[in-house]
Amino acid sequence: MRSLLDYEVYYRLPIKEWVPTHLQVRQYAEASGDFNPIHLDENYAHQAGLGGVIVHGMLTMAQMSAMLTDWIGHEGTISELAVRFENVVRPGDTIKFYGYVKARMKNCLILDLEAFNDKMARVLSGLATISVNP
Repeated sequence: MRSLLDYEVYYRLPIKEWVPTHLQVRQYAEASGDFNPIHLDENYAHQAGLGGVIVHGMLTMAQMSAMLTDWIGHEGTISELAVRFENVVRPGDTIKFYGYVKARMKNCLILDLEAFNDKMARVLSGLATISVNP
């Protein structure tokens, strides 16, 4: 079995695909307490100039985190995650999450991360530090 420290710079992580649903957005609103109508009320979101409801940015970030935890399993921990929200995500969009090893140090990996919608617009980018468990 391959250890996290066996991965070299430029290794590409497995791609994660996600299609957010209105139900997931509602469930996230209930779990987080964020009931902003731009996420839940189609008419309100249109009147706000958004063209319809948008997915919570933190829900999209959580899906990126899930890509990382699926990959690292019990071998490591996400010790740092910094992201930039670049474009809105809508229910029904197909989002693909990508990552690669940017740097490797003694007991950690630095990952470069991106997510794109089905129109190839980048919706999220960032860096993660993975600490490898001893």
